[in-house]
Amino acid sequence: MATLNANGTLSSTFYLTGIPGYEEFHHWISIPFCLLYLIGIMGNCTILHIVRTDPRLHEPMYYFLGMLSLTDMGMSLPTMISLFRVLWSISREIQFNICMVQMFFIHTFSFTESSVLLAMALDRYMAICHPLRYATILTPRLITKIGIAALLRSAFAMIPLLARLAFFPFCHSHTLSHSYCLHQDMIRLACADTKFNIIYGLVLITVLWGMDSMGIFVSYVFILHSVLGIASREGRLKALNTCASHICAVLILYVPMIGLSIVHRFAKHSSPLIHIFMAHVYLLVPPVLNPIIYSAKTKQIRQGVLHLLLPTKNNSTVR
Repeated sequence: MATLNANGTLSSTFYLTGIPGYEEFHHWISIPFCLLYLIGIMGNCTILHIVRTDPRLHEPMYYFLGMLSLTDMGMSLPTMISLFRVLWSISREIQFNICMVQMFFIHTFSFTESSVLLAMALDRYMAICHPLRYATILTPRLITKIGIAALLRSAFAMIPLLARLAFFPFCHSHTLSHSYCLHQDMIRLACADTKFNIIYGLVLITVLWGMDSMGIFVSYVFILHSVLGIASREGRLKALNTCASHICAVLILYVPMIGLSIVHRFAKHSSPLIHIFMAHVYLLVPPVLNPIIYSAKTKQIRQGVLHLLLPTKNNSTVR
């Protein structure tokens, strides 16, 4: 939306922020960010390629892992161009409509990733508690419907927030506190009644993340109950080991997510570096660590990676 700037002229331009106080080092700071984005993109693309090309991985667990890789990239990639434009001193400006699109993708895929983790928890529940019905219930068609439903739920939930934000006047500073657009950052600059956005945002987080986290918790209660009923210690450890990667993925998403929410709600006057650090951790850590964890903890993925890197030695190395 066009808004009045300090000179009384119409403006729809906002200004992104890099690392305050370290502007002269932005080019050097961009190096670790380049490495993190490169690791995240290569890792998730590798997972997707392996799941697509290896017939042994055409199972529900790995289809959901492919969804997780897609949502990881969907959440982090929209920030990449604006981040490097700031760090490489190309431009700090971002137009309001581009900001809205970026915000939509970041928040939509953030909610979608939470839903995918819930689906993965249900997958582990079915595999451990109902192994005989596992393949007949979690068919490729049902998995596709689950993925589409998770994406649509998240996208439609964001529409009221962004639709209302589109009509807000921004007569205060147009300087955002991050190198990309976040809803909680934008409403801070609006000179209008933002109660609806604040309350709706809190309800959205509580309902969507709350329902997903509760579903994950309940799934693991049933999984633990079923595992404890296994007679052998080796069998219990084997069953729990299949859940280790998923538990790590849940912690990697929810811990930074909760930390960022707490910082935005209760530490508004703390150092800007804390806000920026938490936001980058939230958006970059899951895409970087999830492929590493699943490659390290899942034998089939590890074999697929080795086969991709060392195809001529596959028979002697990974079998």
